[in-house]
Amino acid sequence: MVGRLNLEVFKVPTTPLSQFGMYVMFPIGIMYYFGTNLDSRFVVPDFWPKPENANKVPTDREEIQAELERLRTRRLLNHERRMAAEASRAPPPPQEQHDDSA
Repeated sequence: MVGRLNLEVFKVPTTPLSQFGMYVMFPIGIMYYFGTNLDSRFVVPDFWPKPENANKVPTDREEIQAELERLRTRRLLNHERRMAAEASRAPPPPQEQHDDSA
């Protein structure tokens, strides 16, 4: 007598018809439960940004040039701010004192 593998998750009666029904109907039931009415149960409202709030990739040559100029201006402004902050934070260099009395 050959032993059977016990792969059943749910203990159901051992008739082949009932096992077939369980193995076929269980996935169908899961797909039906999670597959119907998904929008009202599993959707987070306002998850994706509106098109006017999302980044728009420039496509025309003029738009690309304008975007590059905007990025260049922003980078230079940040650089100037950073240099001003470093200059205000750094202590003044020590001044040399000359001894003229000798």
